[in-house]
Amino acid sequence: MTTLAGISTLSLARWQFAVTTVFHFLFVPLTIGLGLLVAILQTASYRTRDPAWERVTRFFGSLFLVNFAIGVVTGIVQEFQFGMDWSRYSSFVGNIFGAPLAIEGLLAFFLESTFLGVWIFGRGRVSARVHLASIWLASAGTMLSAAFILAANSWMQHPVGFTIDPKTHQAVMTDFWAVMTNSTFLAAYGHVMFAAFLTGSVFVLGIAAWHLRRGHDTVGFARAARVAIVVTVLASIATMFLGDNQAKQMEAQQPMKMAAAEALYSTERGASFSILTIGNLSDNPIFQIRVPHVLSVLATNSWNGEVKGIDQLQAKDVATYGPGSYVPMVWLAYWTFRVMVGLGIAIFLLGGVGLWLMRTRRLERSNRYLRWATWLLVTPFLANTVGWVFTEIGRQPWVVYGLLTTAKAVSKVSAGYVATSLIGFTAIYSFLAVVEIGLMVRLAKRPPSLETSPAEAPVPDLVY
Repeated sequence: MTTLAGISTLSLARWQFAVTTVFHFLFVPLTIGLGLLVAILQTASYRTRDPAWERVTRFFGSLFLVNFAIGVVTGIVQEFQFGMDWSRYSSFVGNIFGAPLAIEGLLAFFLESTFLGVWIFGRGRVSARVHLASIWLASAGTMLSAAFILAANSWMQHPVGFTIDPKTHQAVMTDFWAVMTNSTFLAAYGHVMFAAFLTGSVFVLGIAAWHLRRGHDTVGFARAARVAIVVTVLASIATMFLGDNQAKQMEAQQPMKMAAAEALYSTERGASFSILTIGNLSDNPIFQIRVPHVLSVLATNSWNGEVKGIDQLQAKDVATYGPGSYVPMVWLAYWTFRVMVGLGIAIFLLGGVGLWLMRTRRLERSNRYLRWATWLLVTPFLANTVGWVFTEIGRQPWVVYGLLTTAKAVSKVSAGYVATSLIGFTAIYSFLAVVEIGLMVRLAKRPPSLETSPAEAPVPDLVY
């Protein structure tokens, strides 16, 4: 394996995949979540024939379309990288990945893009019922697309329904249904979907709050904010519940990832959970806040359940797979897990307080809450990012758990080649980020045009 300035091809390839994947994953949850929210808003518009619902549907629909377009562009690069930087990985898993990725492209993507076209160009040309159905089908397409991608990724986390060809040493699919009903996929899919709904709802709430503070279309944005708050509360509860289920599954399938998430080096019964650690994670930290037995409950659903430690798991993996380190970057797994959980709690509180203000009829006038809702708009994006980093980093050194290490998956290309493509992709993605953020901010700040009517009179001045 070649190096460039002391940096190996493997390290450069991992950085390139991380940069492109993290950037792309900023758009995926928002596309799925916004698709659902726009469909809900249009349903309300269809049922009530109220122009206020129609205005916010068009407003957030334009943001959905911009995000969808950028997401498609950035997603195409992902598949090219499998052949560019990870050809040995592609050779090993191609017989497995081919089916879900092909179905995603031929079925899910065409479903969402076709009906999105009907939704964009069919307004006034098809019936209102067909137009409404088109956005729901486009939204379903985004969810279906994510299902096939997650099924492929879940196979990397927990390989099922395959055999190894003794001649080619490639993984060959023997049971497509087993791949699509993989227990890891079923748990991850629900968690990712509700996290996406959460992303869309917080996005809508934050923008609606910004406009409410400025008195723009108070009727329309107040309604959008109420819908977003309800979705936020429901989705955050579901996300936390499914995340807890995933933690128990992780302890059973990838115990090293759970041990790294807690920086637990020795096996314990009734293991405590550290909320915060200052200092060395492995020995004599300066300060810790720990909650007794919580890790055991989280991992095993038992007060005194046994949670395996890093040292014991490392020894077991060496005996199973041979010499080498099977410990991921503990500090990164530890902190990404806590940031993800902390942001999830903050989002739940945002929704809970908003629901209380709705019940007391003070939502539109609570300037403090509206300001916080706008500031917290970025929290689901951060939570999604660190959650995905935790999922992938915690699996290392495996790219396919128990079958193929990341070091053996990289292409046999020069470090200079990968460095050049890394610089190029980073530059292009930085440009796309500027374009995307600039366009989204511009559209988000532009209030929808309206004709004032008594039913749409402004609410009283904002109060603290």
